[in-house]
Amino acid sequence: MGTLDGRVAFVTGVARGQGRSHAVKLAEEGADIIGIDALADEPTVHYPLATRTDLDETAELIEHLGRRAILSRADVRDLPALIAAVDAAVASLDRLDIIVANAGIFSLGAVLDIHERTWQDMIDVNLTGAWHTLKAAVPHIRAGGRGGSVIMISSGAALMPPPGIGHYNAAKAGVVALAKTLAQEVGPEFIRVNCIGPGNVDTPMIDNDVTRRLFMPHLEQPTREDAEKPDSRYVAVNALPVPWVTPADVSNVVAFLASDASRYLTGLVVPVDAGYLVKK
Repeated sequence: MGTLDGRVAFVTGVARGQGRSHAVKLAEEGADIIGIDALADEPTVHYPLATRTDLDETAELIEHLGRRAILSRADVRDLPALIAAVDAAVASLDRLDIIVANAGIFSLGAVLDIHERTWQDMIDVNLTGAWHTLKAAVPHIRAGGRGGSVIMISSGAALMPPPGIGHYNAAKAGVVALAKTLAQEVGPEFIRVNCIGPGNVDTPMIDNDVTRRLFMPHLEQPTREDAEKPDSRYVAVNALPVPWVTPADVSNVVAFLASDASRYLTGLVVPVDAGYLVKK
């Protein structure tokens, strides 16, 4: 028996990284999964994004657990395509109970140096994309009349913004404000809305050459092994002496917030950050 038996969850950015981890964890707890991913690289993003192969692998992982997976290609910036994907999947699975607004991108730049396209891509994916996710999916939870859980993946950077990523900080702070507002608006229908604020998470967004140079500019070619050293700046930003948390650490909280164990929790931001927020 899982904590989510019989329920259906919708996860954006599902093909790999945190999204895949969240989907698999929810499936382990008994949920069937609807998921979308853009499956295209972004010119303003310095690392490759997910592929069709990644998406297919995620579907296989879910189905191996005995759960149904309806995963498709859609970009959270494209509201009509997003609505169509969710509508079709919900029609097939007959319900929707859980939303995980996870899709996001990351790039670098000082506030006054960020190119307008870079700024707009960040806001369009990380903030407007989260709003589109709510627009496309929350009506299905409402229609079920059973209540439900919306989980929005923000960032510790929304609460303690570091320099060099002002556009990311702003977008993720917007996600927090959006979640807290929606929590008030849909609370009377027993729909709960919470945020998770991860610190550094061990995904391709953090573990790449460009991001490593942001943390370790004193090294010409910083490696993952450099990031994991006890004196690394990755480690130094956290209260707990680790360079990052794993996607599974975040997924454990996603599953809790999706379950009845958190039935009276709403409007919260839960940090999963190895103590990033308390370090300073």
